[in-house]
Amino acid sequence: MVSIRLSRTGAKKRPFYHIVATDNRRSGDGACLERLGFFNPVATGGEERLKINNERVEYWISTGAQTSDRVAQLIKEAAKSAAAAA
Repeated sequence: MVSIRLSRTGAKKRPFYHIVATDNRRSGDGACLERLGFFNPVATGGEERLKINNERVEYWISTGAQTSDRVAQLIKEAAKSAAAAA
């Protein structure tokens, strides 16, 4: 089964996460099918905190992919901020 989840990168004490579609039998930081965006929880200044390709996320969900709890929250947050910007 395909799952949409976070894959951690970044330095020690400075996390950075890629939002990826991956086979759930793979390790969390293993190979992914597709990168769908990123999440930077320690963004400061002009850095972008969250970016998600909503079209691709919807595609993967329509094919049966399951989102992790945190990714589902981030998708809602991105939709809310996109609605506020429009």
